Amino acid sequence: MEQNFFKQVYKVTRCIPYGRVTTYGAIAKYLGAAKSARMVGWALNGNSENENVPAHRVVNRKGLLTGKHHFQGTNLMQQLLESEGIIVKDNQIQNLENYLWDPSKEL
Repeated sequence: MEQNFFKQVYKVTRCIPYGRVTTYGAIAKYLGAAKSARMVGWALNGNSENENVPAHRVVNRKGLLTGKHHFQGTNLMQQLLESEGIIVKDNQIQNLENYLWDPSKEL
């Protein structure tokens, strides 16, 4: 089950458009496991061997870059988001609603 869930998380994460973000909880809800936001985080954390999953586009429900310590370097997650035009200040996406992509509505 866990491996299958992780693969589903990667599939949804690959759908997040450039310049947009979603939350761990939104992915969990879309996959029918609304209380499994942490499991989504674990899936993305364990994804280091799979380069084509844009895990930097997944943040917590408040727009905080809670997964940033899993990226190489000190600010790689923020740099990747900013390179896509997303405004980040103090480890938090500014005006999150402008960038938010909800898989339950988009897929």
